[in-house]
Amino acid sequence: MKTALSLLFWVCVFLTGYTYLGYGLLIWVLNRVRKMLKLNRSRPDASAYWPEVTVVIPAYNERAFLPAKLKNSLSLAYPADRIRLLFVTEGSIDGSMEWLLEARQRYDRRIDVLGGSVRRGKVAAMNRAMKYVKSPIVIFTDANTNLNAGAIRNIVAHFADPDVGAVAGEKRIELNAAEAAAGAGEGLYWKYESFLKKQDAELHTIVGAAGELFALRTELFEEVEADTLLDDFIISLRIAGRGYRVQYAPDAFALERPSFSIEEEKKRKIRIATGGFQSIVRLAYLLNPFRYGWLTFQYLSHRVLRWAVAPFCLPLMLLASVLLTLVTALESSQLFFFWAMTVAAQIGFYLAALLGYVAEHRQLRVKLLFIPYYFTFMNVCAIAGLMRYLKGTPATGIWEKARRAEDAEVNPAAETV
Repeated sequence: MKTALSLLFWVCVFLTGYTYLGYGLLIWVLNRVRKMLKLNRSRPDASAYWPEVTVVIPAYNERAFLPAKLKNSLSLAYPADRIRLLFVTEGSIDGSMEWLLEARQRYDRRIDVLGGSVRRGKVAAMNRAMKYVKSPIVIFTDANTNLNAGAIRNIVAHFADPDVGAVAGEKRIELNAAEAAAGAGEGLYWKYESFLKKQDAELHTIVGAAGELFALRTELFEEVEADTLLDDFIISLRIAGRGYRVQYAPDAFALERPSFSIEEEKKRKIRIATGGFQSIVRLAYLLNPFRYGWLTFQYLSHRVLRWAVAPFCLPLMLLASVLLTLVTALESSQLFFFWAMTVAAQIGFYLAALLGYVAEHRQLRVKLLFIPYYFTFMNVCAIAGLMRYLKGTPATGIWEKARRAEDAEVNPAAETV
């Protein structure tokens, strides 16, 4: 029994450590070795590559964000005769459709609007919008995000390489100086995710795009199942599975405010985790290393382990170390002190997470508690996501939106992470 518990503990330690730190270190080393051996890819010259682009913006009940989104979209540094904006507002009851139609008449006829009286969900809106896209490149972005001026150009340039089938922009979180721990933790998470995506792209391909900003070759789009929760992830991974690379463009970014509260962030994280388990089932064929090679390695290491393995290793680690402490105490073993310390360390970490929870609800920003709090929070949400997935997902993929913090313009002391 003691041997089995010890093995369980160390396997869980290895898998958790590899998932959150080891994988990032490993691909960083692999990329350094490739550079030393001069095996890294050269990027084709894109100076003469300026294809027509359609920017698709699903906008269900986003009336409050539309003026800023439209202003931002019309100011993007890309030839006006080569870019069209397609807003999809079906089911909106907040005046979004009417405002956009008026704006189209008043400001710019590059704006197209698809409406409708029934809300069918974001996936259905995307599937519908793609029937109207004639340009070779389509870019998806959210209505509540703003893009940097060079975002379109910086994304499109990657498509000069015919091996690139999709391109993901970078998601950045705008934080106020006194932002709650939920937002601060979210920002730290996306910083690390950006690092991993840069390394993934350099090695072979990124494994999943963020819906705030991603693009693909129109000809590669396949209709997505209506109940899909992570449409951006499924679309980009299926394109990668067809032999194309999904590139990363950190110089094309979408700015988004953090979740309004930890409750709203919890709602969003559980939805993502639920979609993660749904995606693992639907993309199970990608776990064949003999066919997909590097893609399988990256997908398993970066996504599958994080969603489906590491969250469950944490309680198993604690349980195994508690039982080993009891066993070694009964045996008066010299290992008692070691196992007691492992239990104390884990309990201390979770107590720090609990303090972070308390601090967040009291609007106190204690940076020391960000990592244990958000790390624990993410993994709890992952386990809740599995429970939600096992109960069944909505048939249409419609999910209640998580509220975001107020627009950063309200508070000029915002910082980007």
